Amino acid sequence: MKKRCKLCIPIIVLGSMLILSACKENASAVSSIPEIEVIKSIKKDVPIEKEFVGQIYGFQDIPIRARVEGFLEGVHFNEGFPVKKGQLLYTIDSQPFVASVASMESVVAEAKTYLVNAENELARYKPLAKINAVSKSDLDAAQASRDAAISSVEAAQANLRMAQIDLSYTKILSPIDGLIGKTEARKGEFVGREPNPVILNVVSDIEKMRVEFFLTESEYLSLARHFELDMNLRDKVNRKNSKNNLTLILGDGTIYEEKGSVEFLGRNIDANTGSILVQASFSNKKGLLRPGMYAKVRVQFEIAKDAILVPQKCITEIQGQYFVYVIEEGNVVKSRTVKTGGRIGDLWLISEGVKENELIIIDGLQKVTSGMTINPVVTEFKSQISKTN
Repeated sequence: MKKRCKLCIPIIVLGSMLILSACKENASAVSSIPEIEVIKSIKKDVPIEKEFVGQIYGFQDIPIRARVEGFLEGVHFNEGFPVKKGQLLYTIDSQPFVASVASMESVVAEAKTYLVNAENELARYKPLAKINAVSKSDLDAAQASRDAAISSVEAAQANLRMAQIDLSYTKILSPIDGLIGKTEARKGEFVGREPNPVILNVVSDIEKMRVEFFLTESEYLSLARHFELDMNLRDKVNRKNSKNNLTLILGDGTIYEEKGSVEFLGRNIDANTGSILVQASFSNKKGLLRPGMYAKVRVQFEIAKDAILVPQKCITEIQGQYFVYVIEEGNVVKSRTVKTGGRIGDLWLISEGVKENELIIIDGLQKVTSGMTINPVVTEFKSQISKTN
C-alpha cells in the first residue's frame, strides 16, 4: 500500500500543474480581449435644419446726403449715438442760397408789377373796344400782354420756390429715429460734389434688423417642393413652422435670443452665383445687433420622423463613403457602410445601414478591425456642443 501512495504523488502533482497552466492560458486569453466603449444608436423625431451665412443690416439704412454744394458750417450730433427724426445733423454755408432767394423775390415782385400794369392796360382797352375806339388787334395785344405777365409771375414764383428749397437743404435733418454713424466730412470741408463726400453719414433704424442670406438653386428647389411650389413661399415657410422660426447664430457662436421670420424672397436666381436672395427680420430691442455684422441663419426645413442618429465621431469617411463599426452577435466587430443625411449638432442622421439600439463603437476606432472580438462597454453619449446651440 505504501508503494502505491508514493507512485500517486507525482501523478497528482503533474495533474495540478496541468490544470494550473490551463487556467493561466484561459485567463491570458480573456485578458487579451480589449474593452471598447460603445453607444446605442438613437431613434427619435428630429428637425432637419440648415445653416446659411448672412449679413445684418438695419431695417432702414438711410444715407445722409449733401443735396447742395457748399462749405460745411457745423456738425450737430454725437457720432455713434441715437438721433431723432427731424433733428439737425449738418449745416452748410447758407449765404449764397439766401442771396439767391432774395434775387428770386425781386424777380417775383417785378413780375407782379408788370402783371398789374398789364391788367390795368387790358381794363382800359375793353370798354374802348366796345365803342370801337380801339382796334380789335390792340385789344388782343393787351390781352396777350396780361396773359404773358401771369406766366412770368408763375415762373418767377417757381424759381423762388426752388431757391427756397435749396436754402432749406443747407440744414440737413435726420429722416428717421435711429443710430447715426461716423461722419464722412468735418466742419470747413466743401461738400456736395466729388471728390468730397456726397454721402455724409448713414442713419440706421436698429429696433428691427434685416438679415440677408442666399439659397443655392438646389436648396431653393428642395424648399419649394417641400412647400408645394406655392408662390407665397415666404408665408408658407412662416406658417409651417410658426411665424418666427429662424434662429440667428452670432459670430461668437452664441444663439441670439430673438427668433426671426422670412420677409422677402428674391425674384430670380442670380446667373453669376446660382443663388437666390432671402431676407429675414429679427427684433433688436436691446440693440445687440449692429449693421455690418455677419451671422449664421439656421432654417428648419422639416421634421424627420423616427430618424436614426449616431454621434459624428462614430463615423469614418474613406473616399466619399461612410462607415461605422457595429457590434454583432458574439461581440464581433463588423464594419458597415452607411448612408448619411443631415447633421444635427454633433449627431449624424443615418438614412440606411444602422437600426435602432444597435451597438456602435464610439471610442478607440483606430484599435479595432472588422472581425475582431471585443468586450463592449456601453456608455452614454454627451454632446460636446453648447446647449445654447
